[in-house]
Amino acid sequence: MSLQQHTRGDDLDDDFVPDDLVAMSEEEDDNVPEGEDALFSADEGDGGEAEATKKEAAAVKKRKRREKEKERKAKKLRMQESTEVVSPASIAMQPPPALSDYLSSMQAKTFSKMSAIELADVQIPESAIADTTVWTGSRNLDQLVEFITKTLPTLRTRLAQRPKSNGAPTLLFIAGAALRVADVTRILRDKALRGEKGGDVAKLFARHFKLEDHVAYLKRTKLAAAAGTPGRLGKLLCDTDALSTAQLTHIILDISHQDSKKRNLLDIPETRDEVFKAVLGCPKVVQGMKSGKIQLVLL
Repeated sequence: MSLQQHTRGDDLDDDFVPDDLVAMSEEEDDNVPEGEDALFSADEGDGGEAEATKKEAAAVKKRKRREKEKERKAKKLRMQESTEVVSPASIAMQPPPALSDYLSSMQAKTFSKMSAIELADVQIPESAIADTTVWTGSRNLDQLVEFITKTLPTLRTRLAQRPKSNGAPTLLFIAGAALRVADVTRILRDKALRGEKGGDVAKLFARHFKLEDHVAYLKRTKLAAAAGTPGRLGKLLCDTDALSTAQLTHIILDISHQDSKKRNLLDIPETRDEVFKAVLGCPKVVQGMKSGKIQLVLL
């Protein structure tokens, strides 16, 4: 009996696996990656390529942004250069008829309450305006000596002569600011203009100098020229006898020079009024221009 039972046990196939083991094996099979999961290692490769593509795209975008910014700056520079090239020439380069119209328009701003008839009475004669159209170069101070030599030969000769009287220059140079006056004075003191006999060049502006100091200086000094602001020149001409017009033949207006706001001497209301009222409006100067003794020069 026991042998029979043993024999029946052997009736099982050799590859028989208990149900519990089969279940366990099936669960393990379920954990084997299939489909997308089976390509996990391949996905890792694709992710790296995608990341590289993103970085490359970002680099391209950054490079295009830099190129666009560079182009924008270049365009701005071209516009600035174009503006400088097409900027209108200095009004000072125009012939006397045009200069007369320009000065009249500026006088109308200063004497805004005057009638047309009254303005005509104070108008600067066209005959008193020097023609400097022969000069085609720069009207900056670095060429002032050449400008005077070529366009104003009479003034050039007189500047090199020994003055006869104290405080009586042959030239008045009107500039809008003290620093500009200082620069002009250095140029006018050049030996190329005054030679060995020419008189001194006065530097006349209110900053750091009292009016009485200038009066004392002028009364003891023989001058070839005087450079100054219109306010100080006007006071010396109208309120004192220290600055004489006895030898005066030329008055230069520093028209071509512009300040930081692109305004010239006559664009600034304060200096414009001082030019026309205190200097060019001084009776002695008016008389000299009308008689042809004094010429007005626009630099």
